[in-house]
Amino acid sequence: TPRKMRLVTDMVRKLTVKQAQESLEFTPNRAAKMLLEVINQAVANATNNHKLNPESLSIKTIDIDEGPKYKRWQAVSRGRAHAILKRTCHMRITLEAKVEKGDTSGTKS
Repeated sequence: TPRKMRLVTDMVRKLTVKQAQESLEFTPNRAAKMLLEVINQAVANATNNHKLNPESLSIKTIDIDEGPKYKRWQAVSRGRAHAILKRTCHMRITLEAKVEKGDTSGTKS
């Protein structure tokens, strides 16, 4: 759910990618594993598509938005039903590269 994901996200905001990956590896939450996969995918996209050095990447922003809700029903007594909302979330990660002096490549992320 977005609420549980935001708790883990607040922990790694404004860290370098390397520090965020190390922190998330040892976090016992299930949301941490999912966030780690998304960060690894963002790093792979930055290195393959934009030819950026993975060592120079840091997390600029992480946005956790609410996704669609799956509506399910739980049968209860007397032929009634209670609603169950299975909440999902959308994750958007923006990385930025630190430009060193003498480096002419852009900071496209």
